[in-house]
Amino acid sequence: MCGIIGIVANEPVNQMLYDGLLVLQHRGQDAAGIVTSDGGRFYMHKSNGLVKDVFHTRHMRHLTGNIGIGHVRYPTAGSSSAAEAQPFYVNSPYGIVLGHNGNLTNSDRLKEDMFKQDLRHINTNSDSEVLLNVFAHAVEKSTQKNVLTSDIIFDAVTTVFNRCNGAYAVVSMIANFGLLAFRDAQGIRPLVIGIKETEVGPEYVVASESVAIDVLGYKLLRDVEPGEAIFIDLDGNFYSKQCVKSKNRASCIFEYVYLARPDSLIDGVSVYQTRLNMGKTLASKIIHEWGESDIDVVIPIPDTSRPCAQEVALRLKADLREGFVKNRYIGRTFIMPGQALRKKSVRQKLNPIKVEFKNKNVLLIDDSIVRGTTSREIVQMARDAGANKVYFASAAPPVRYPNVYGIDMPSRQELLAHNRTDEEILKEIGADKLIYQDLDDLKSTVSIENSSLNNFDCSCFDGNYITGDINEDYLYKIETMRSDDNLHEKPKNSTTQLDLNLVSFGLEQEEHV
Repeated sequence: MCGIIGIVANEPVNQMLYDGLLVLQHRGQDAAGIVTSDGGRFYMHKSNGLVKDVFHTRHMRHLTGNIGIGHVRYPTAGSSSAAEAQPFYVNSPYGIVLGHNGNLTNSDRLKEDMFKQDLRHINTNSDSEVLLNVFAHAVEKSTQKNVLTSDIIFDAVTTVFNRCNGAYAVVSMIANFGLLAFRDAQGIRPLVIGIKETEVGPEYVVASESVAIDVLGYKLLRDVEPGEAIFIDLDGNFYSKQCVKSKNRASCIFEYVYLARPDSLIDGVSVYQTRLNMGKTLASKIIHEWGESDIDVVIPIPDTSRPCAQEVALRLKADLREGFVKNRYIGRTFIMPGQALRKKSVRQKLNPIKVEFKNKNVLLIDDSIVRGTTSREIVQMARDAGANKVYFASAAPPVRYPNVYGIDMPSRQELLAHNRTDEEILKEIGADKLIYQDLDDLKSTVSIENSSLNNFDCSCFDGNYITGDINEDYLYKIETMRSDDNLHEKPKNSTTQLDLNLVSFGLEQEEHV
């Protein structure tokens, strides 16, 4: 998963891009990058690390111009090398930079086509570089005898839709021309547009989540539609086109469960409200299946599950308490490399308030159970703190299948719920009772807020891969890539010859510090 942002303004955008990436940091904590454009030149800085650590004052001074894009990354394809931090750049045609959230499911075949047919070189293992070159090649073919126009750009995006399978929300810049953004035909990954009216004309921002638009003082205009491309030129003129008919709108439902910030809107739906709704449906199931409850206190696992826990406690007529203090400086544990590090990080991330557990029957609410590392450690912490009984509820259904559309959910063998019954999962996490949200109920928590949203990507729950191109061979390949032994291997020297040659292509890049 990743976070992307692009801005066309009437003033320098470097600080706005930085501020936008800060509020999108939850979507990627591995690397960050910004590219701006000024006088026809691109200015870039990117490296591994959090936004606050990647960008210093000397870098921000270097990032001049009134148009730019930014990216925060957690790698789900490729590696964690700094060479694969985004945005990516090609110098032909015109000079194009691109940032991408999602995952191409046919990137291997596209790489072969790039080499054999399109005669373009792919320098990394990132599918985002593949997508950039597919787009660049389409622009190059269309402009051999023509001047570049917005129609030619939209035709090139149509080519991308026809060639690239999977999930992708994209922001891109074309030197001396403008900002481009588009969203895959199913709308799996989110993308929104914001606008600010000024005395000298409108300014626009495109981002993964509406929270970035809010923080920057822009007004949310709308979501980018599935299969739609928008283009904003250097004068602030706004163009849009439905480049491919939406095959079947299917937003990723895990965005509402876990990924997105609660203060965001996705496809017109409040993430916070859906999480309240999850609490209502989960409470109904608890009452139906467990009957009269002996639960003394409901405790959320910070922070995502808190709205759900509030509704569960209200409907069960139980006390809601904060039982864990969260260390804000520990990242998301299910995407951390290595089981030992994940286990250690849980204890560093959460510390129990013992008085809330002592001699009580406790219901713990979490947003989901992926590997089970967090759940197992938290249940044990509750027992160590003196809990009488420990019950566990998940706001999401069992995660039984890998996600192939841009969320780094691991191989099936590492998923706690894969090929296990609820009773077996209960034994693994060590709780006294376990209950999951039903998938139909989870879908309803979003649909009730927007009746036009009635189909979702729920592949990690039901194994139904909506792009229709996922088979056992593909799953085996990504499982091999995502195993703990392989996912975070890094080359001894992540500097590439391409990094050294960027200046000669007119792309100013400061050294990574």
